[in-house]
Amino acid sequence: MLILSVESTCDETAVALVEDGRRVLSDQIFSQAVLHAVYGGVVPEIASRSHVEVIYQLADRALAEAGRSKGDIDAVAVSYAPGLIGAVLVGVSFAKSVAAALGVPLVPVHHIRGHMAANYLAYPELEPPYVCLAISGGNSLIVDVRDYTEMRVLGATRDDAAGECFDKTARVLGLGYPGGKPVDALARQGRDDAFPLPVAQVEGRPYDMSFSGLKTAVINLVHKAEQTGAELNRADLCASFEKAVSEALVPRAMAAVQELGYGKLVAAGGVAANSRVRADLERAAHAAGVTLYVPPLRLCGDNAAMIGAQGYYELLAGHTAGSDLNAYASRELDA
Repeated sequence: MLILSVESTCDETAVALVEDGRRVLSDQIFSQAVLHAVYGGVVPEIASRSHVEVIYQLADRALAEAGRSKGDIDAVAVSYAPGLIGAVLVGVSFAKSVAAALGVPLVPVHHIRGHMAANYLAYPELEPPYVCLAISGGNSLIVDVRDYTEMRVLGATRDDAAGECFDKTARVLGLGYPGGKPVDALARQGRDDAFPLPVAQVEGRPYDMSFSGLKTAVINLVHKAEQTGAELNRADLCASFEKAVSEALVPRAMAAVQELGYGKLVAAGGVAANSRVRADLERAAHAAGVTLYVPPLRLCGDNAAMIGAQGYYELLAGHTAGSDLNAYASRELDA
């Protein structure tokens, strides 16, 4: 089964062709990072306009790269939530028009479900059930994945997402946007015990997280140094910041795996590309005898191939939509 998949929830426009949920024939991605870097973050209106400008070209390129024609497409899958509403609307509108023109099913895919499914592309042997640590710019979740389309959120951030904290930390340190890569690179040169940073606990909700206090602590340290003229070791601060993020994520994920007894832990999303988080997950999983699945770096960020992978299983489950499909800025993963 050949699925044309579309992703446009933030600042990457992507169109892919995925066969049977596991084989990527093509995955065209246009990154808007350069467009938004001057602003220190994503500007929603600019993102939406850019999606409109390139999405048709990417679809043509995806077909050409795969050596397939429009008539070969069996279904169209699209990220319909969550994300920047204008950006999501571009992808949904495009996908609806293509599905209607070709007379094929339209498959709505939750963006975070797509990130999880990126691991199916990298690890053909991976099957549910498992626990997933889904960590990206807009979401931080611990999920009980019982089946390909049956999921239960065990814990989530109460405020900021881990990825957002990376971007804000990079911005206040003058490292540019997006922040994950430069923060990670600088952290490798620093000491992770130089700054005692907070790791929040949510009373009565062991799997829930909070990152707003960590973000505020980093901002206050930088501002205080600027106001007093004190020298601030940015490498040490980045290393200490990454340690705090990892200590908020890894123990909770491991506790969930131990509680459910699946023996499999999956990581997904942009923050899964962070070297400290990956290393700590590997050490913890090895010590506990848990099999860890972490996507290769190219599949951690937003892409359309992951949407096609999850779209295949949504289609098999009968989760299709009509021309009235809407876009949503927020949507529960397990709704």
